[in-house]
Amino acid sequence: MTKSKVLLFNPRSAKWKHRIPNSILQVGASVHANYEVIFVDGNLEKDPWQTIQNYLAKGDIKYVGATVMPGPQLKQAIPISKKIKETFSKVTVVWGGYFATNQHPVVLNSGYIDFVVSGPGDNTFPQLLDALEKNEAVDEIKNLIYLKDGKIHKTRKEELQDQDGLPQLPYEYYGKFYDINGYLQKTFMGRKTMAYHSSLGCPFTCSFCAVVPIFNARWKGKSAANIYKDIRWLIDNYGLDAVEFHDNNFFTSRKRVVEFSKLVLNDNIKWWGEGRIDTIDKYSDEDLQLMRDAGCEMIFFGAETGSDEVLKQMDKGGTQTAAQIKSFAVRMGEVGIVPEYSFVLGMPGDNEEKVMAQIDSDIAFIKVIKELNPATEIIIYLYSPVPSEGSELYDQITKAGFEFPEKLEDWLNPSWENFDLRKNPLTPWLTVQMIDKIRNFETVLNGYYPTNSDYRIKGFKKKVLQTAASWRYKSGFYHYPYEIKAMHKIWKYRQPEIEGFYGE
Repeated sequence: MTKSKVLLFNPRSAKWKHRIPNSILQVGASVHANYEVIFVDGNLEKDPWQTIQNYLAKGDIKYVGATVMPGPQLKQAIPISKKIKETFSKVTVVWGGYFATNQHPVVLNSGYIDFVVSGPGDNTFPQLLDALEKNEAVDEIKNLIYLKDGKIHKTRKEELQDQDGLPQLPYEYYGKFYDINGYLQKTFMGRKTMAYHSSLGCPFTCSFCAVVPIFNARWKGKSAANIYKDIRWLIDNYGLDAVEFHDNNFFTSRKRVVEFSKLVLNDNIKWWGEGRIDTIDKYSDEDLQLMRDAGCEMIFFGAETGSDEVLKQMDKGGTQTAAQIKSFAVRMGEVGIVPEYSFVLGMPGDNEEKVMAQIDSDIAFIKVIKELNPATEIIIYLYSPVPSEGSELYDQITKAGFEFPEKLEDWLNPSWENFDLRKNPLTPWLTVQMIDKIRNFETVLNGYYPTNSDYRIKGFKKKVLQTAASWRYKSGFYHYPYEIKAMHKIWKYRQPEIEGFYGE
């Protein structure tokens, strides 16, 4: 019996354009046994619409699934999904991912997306395809959002699955469409770096995080043994020498991290992941040294702010404090793991004076962190709201006049792309003066302390940048840093929060 066909599309992303699309690989693994899967990676296609159109024109593909993150991916996901529906009206279009889940009303009301998978699709997607094949109702399929009688209908949330019970990612099958070697890129960690996802969710409820509405403080991870099994296979077959763990919180389970570190200890690879300060600060010195010996090069942390009051407003959870943020930076410096601290500036306040005062306070705090541990990487974001109905912070920003777009195509406006990259807040309480101050400080900071993740900025270039930025950084005069911007532009300085770790 001929299998029905499903096309899985990964839209282009500026930041992760060299990252293997684990999301569609995972979904593809869930349906591969019963459906013929076709993969299209918009990052590697000159014209992904032409590629998709050529596949659909054959008339034997019934379903198209796309994973859609906020920001750059929308530039392909929106127009291509619209063209699919206009040109091939009988094809069912399904979106998954953070954007689709958090902005599902505008997605479904567009008229060209039929279903949204809200959360993991390992069971939801194959069950949806099976129901559509048999012309059966979909009401009992969990993690699904769709229009029913003109109204949005949400099915029940599914418990997170045992990650060890999921099928293996179909790397070899995917190799029929794209060369896996093309995803192994040079970064500051190694010459063949691969992205990998080992867990789902996060056990915390930060009020500004897009993950929270999807997973509701739930987390499940693969065992250390199965992570290592995959990593070892990539080492043996592709010469992997560095890994980016793109989990929302790789370090949730200390036991898992310690076990993985022991397994990979003698494999001479480097690795990076995302974690929480108040979680990893509970690790022993021996744990941290083991991680370093096992290749842990850098860890991304949400430091967010130097204000305990704002941390509470963010519902940061746990025990993270400004004092801990400082002491932990020192502790990481002692063990030799680079802490990558992100800060969210421009939180809402009662008045302009209070907002500006908090910005000044956070800038001063960042400079203290750099004094305590100069190796600390600093990432600066402008606060961008996420839909979180019922939260005190979300109520505050809506009362201040903030609104999301009412039409899906409006998200294609460049200002909303920058909003999703947390570089253009579109929030009514931030003035032009505030935004300029944050951006100018960021420019000076990236001149005086160029990121080590851009391995091309070193030697002479690094020294010239630091010399040019020195007087500005030390004096606090951040206005009009055109000379630093010019050098960044000429040398194509890369900010990891926008472009990832990969060089050209």
